[in-house]
Amino acid sequence: MDRQQSISRRRVAVSAVLTAAALVAVGMTAAPNAQAADLNVAKNAGFESGLANWTCTAGTSVSTPVHGGTAALKATPAGQDNARCSQTVAVKPGATYTLSAWTQGSYAYLGASGTGTTDVSTWSPGSTEWKQLTTTFKAGPSTKSVTVYTHGWYGQSAYYVDDLSVFGPDGGGGTDPEPGIPTAPAGLTVSGPTASSLNLSWSAVTGASSYHVYRGGTKVQTVTGTSATVTGLSANTSYDFQVSAANAAGESPKSATVSGRTNPGDTGPGPNPNVPKHALTGYWQNFNNGATVQKLRDVQAQYDIIAVSFADSTTTPGQIVFNLDPAVGYTNVADFKADIAAKKQAGKSVIISVGGEKGNVTLNSDASATAFANSAYQLMQEYGFNGVDIDLEHGVNSTYLTKALRQLSAKAGANMVLTMAPQTIDMQSTGTEYFKTALAVKDILTVVNMQYYNSGSMLGCDGKVYSQGSVDFLTALACIQLEGGLDPSQVGIGVPASTRGAGSGYVSPAIVNNALDCLTKGNGCGNFKPTKTYPALRGAMTWSTNWDATAGNAWSNAVGPHVHGLP
Repeated sequence: MDRQQSISRRRVAVSAVLTAAALVAVGMTAAPNAQAADLNVAKNAGFESGLANWTCTAGTSVSTPVHGGTAALKATPAGQDNARCSQTVAVKPGATYTLSAWTQGSYAYLGASGTGTTDVSTWSPGSTEWKQLTTTFKAGPSTKSVTVYTHGWYGQSAYYVDDLSVFGPDGGGGTDPEPGIPTAPAGLTVSGPTASSLNLSWSAVTGASSYHVYRGGTKVQTVTGTSATVTGLSANTSYDFQVSAANAAGESPKSATVSGRTNPGDTGPGPNPNVPKHALTGYWQNFNNGATVQKLRDVQAQYDIIAVSFADSTTTPGQIVFNLDPAVGYTNVADFKADIAAKKQAGKSVIISVGGEKGNVTLNSDASATAFANSAYQLMQEYGFNGVDIDLEHGVNSTYLTKALRQLSAKAGANMVLTMAPQTIDMQSTGTEYFKTALAVKDILTVVNMQYYNSGSMLGCDGKVYSQGSVDFLTALACIQLEGGLDPSQVGIGVPASTRGAGSGYVSPAIVNNALDCLTKGNGCGNFKPTKTYPALRGAMTWSTNWDATAGNAWSNAVGPHVHGLP
């Protein structure tokens, strides 16, 4: 190296030092190259937009259960299909990504393929609560896209996925945009007045994750759906309501104000005036399971509502048919129809029950809702049924069941009898699908006869645990419905007619009568005593008229006159 080069290089080094010193002197530092923040490169990762951006062999976006937001993926394997959903995401070559998702239900797998390095996967054997699956992968040196996927396992039940994330450097595809503040809801309407409540409904708002309900300018509820029941109102009083939409970005302006007036006091029997104010409901078995085989004409006269059990589903989702079982003794369908007509002539309501322990009807789309309404109405016309009973024990989608029942009501008219028989777990809170359905159709609902059997211990409305077989169990669980928005005329107590009628939960007719007195009069209670009485309570239900007959009609002979003698 010659002397001149050495001097030049020293001058460059000194110049660099002086420059750095000058920056420090004025409070500045030399900045490194800026790095973009990591982000979730998956699109529609919470399934809020249905299955957009996803390719699924089976699956749908559902509103419950969800881990975050208002939707999640539900997928059910069938046959050789493991219900796989996948998405191709843009990645940065050589970058490392964290893949995660929240899962619930049956077996759930999460993985990434086409990574250009080592493909990865992880899985959960199933959980009744949300559980997070997490793994990592590295993109190959020339890999610009990777397929991430989730699936279940062959022959297993449905699995749920929500809030999936592929977290790492942006590969050029970006991420979902942050939500903007939603617009104000439109279409707010008030319906279904009782003496103490009003039903509200409105149109969905794109991007909204919840809705705030205002009464007289004060927020009284927050819900995730597009309907609400406002309770605790005064009789014969006008109220003003507004609704706003909200998400992570904020709350929308309030909707236009809509007014509604409550009814002027005790509304009597409510929907369907042909049903007595206090009614006894019994299920009639269209099969022989060891109980007394009956024809409809033999059903005890104490029963006001007779639920023919059960309709059958078809291969068309939502569609139901009725097949008279020869085991019940009818030689032809005409005699069965004649018995229905005779019961109706005697002032009874005969309805077709849908579901049961082994029955299932799929209602998860507009098409299936319409198929249900059309086929149920056809059965009403063909057989003379007064209405329907919803006894679905294998899952309810409140959105589409509500649509189906409203379509059926529009066809059948105001005299249609609509009853429900949910299990105790289905009515533990107003957030369950069954309870949401009952509230959504409150203006056309006759009675909910919750099944107080085959359930084990449950929570009462006071937050305490009560065991089957006691007056406290019957009253504390009924209180949840009575205080949760249903009118007392829409609440009944459902119990087995004998010890053989259910696996557990049988109570003597005396305990049933004590529970009825406790709820309507405030006497006959156990340790639990409601804060007020409900004189308009509809009555009681039993499974079944056949098991009742097997025991010499002891249940209906004791409970029937008591129900009909309520205030």
